[in-house]
Amino acid sequence: MNVLVTGGAGFIGTNLVRRLLREGCEITVLDIFSPQVHGETQCLSSDLAGNVDLRIADVRDESAVSRALEGQDVIVHLAAETGTGQSMYEVLRYEDVNVKGTAVIMHCLMKCKNSGVQKVILASSRAVYGEGRYRCLVDGVVYPESRRVGDMSEGRFEVQCPICGAECSAEPTPEDSPLRPLSFYGLTKQIQEQIISLFSKQIGFSWASLRYQNVYGPGQSLKNPYTGILAIFSSQARLNQPINIFEDGNESRDFVYIDDVVEATWRCIGTRDTVGALNVGSGEPITVMEVVEAVTEFFSSNSRVSVGGAFREGDIRHCMADLKKAQALIEFKPHVHFGEGVRRFLAWARAEELAPNRYAFSLDEMRQRGLLHGG
Repeated sequence: MNVLVTGGAGFIGTNLVRRLLREGCEITVLDIFSPQVHGETQCLSSDLAGNVDLRIADVRDESAVSRALEGQDVIVHLAAETGTGQSMYEVLRYEDVNVKGTAVIMHCLMKCKNSGVQKVILASSRAVYGEGRYRCLVDGVVYPESRRVGDMSEGRFEVQCPICGAECSAEPTPEDSPLRPLSFYGLTKQIQEQIISLFSKQIGFSWASLRYQNVYGPGQSLKNPYTGILAIFSSQARLNQPINIFEDGNESRDFVYIDDVVEATWRCIGTRDTVGALNVGSGEPITVMEVVEAVTEFFSSNSRVSVGGAFREGDIRHCMADLKKAQALIEFKPHVHFGEGVRRFLAWARAEELAPNRYAFSLDEMRQRGLLHGG
């Protein structure tokens, strides 16, 4: 099987490529090596460099994409800008890379409908849901809009029922939930899904849109301050720097280990039929405070941890994936629980060189644009 992986030099991409090679696939990687993610690096790791066809090119470059598509059976489209907060003020860049990049791939496939591509798999995101699914004791299942700045400024962080205004509790969010992204990044992912669904009918390929939750594990970028709180907190803890937690620390995320993400993606590649939208997560909500406690304990850190009530507009309160569809269609079940996964990640991070800390700079960018409040 011939597989093109756009963004294949990234965190998810390199781990997926290793799996594909073990499965006997012929791999082409197309990646621009964005400095925000890769720094000055413009090469694959040594175990991959001689085993894949690397094309250093932009996914928006029609001629480069057209050449890379030649002879491919499957496209795994990972190339994207991925910071939710950054997307709110780098709007044109996120639109150009995420939306145009996907459109260029479809354009090239339309020009050559007999290209041989049988399946397209998109790396989507749980960000397409916004807050996702909640339950109100009075009104039952609800899908709230974004929280109000005024409420959060007064320390009321929990999501309120959009009907009666009472606090409601988070539930696992299934794929048929309304799509209400709260960030421009999430909106670009929704548009990408719609583009691929539309052209699958015109061109005749099967497709899957994998709504990854918070992916983590060894190999993720420690340089990118716009994604990955585990990477940010681990760097701060190693340096014994202050760790400031947003809101009240009880906001939660669904952290899914990289090996489970690769397994789910491989299972989608192996299916012939269209899978459609599919959650890929752990189904296990972990609070930000629990993350900080795990990180500081691992490093025996002297970092001062503070919870000051600062918050970012567009952040969700809770998320956890409903995995019933993934279990039914591709028999996916996550195997690495957070306790074990975070130990593996932190053991790897401890051996890595500390990258320059640009996290404070990223927060200043948001504060200057009125998206970060308090703190």
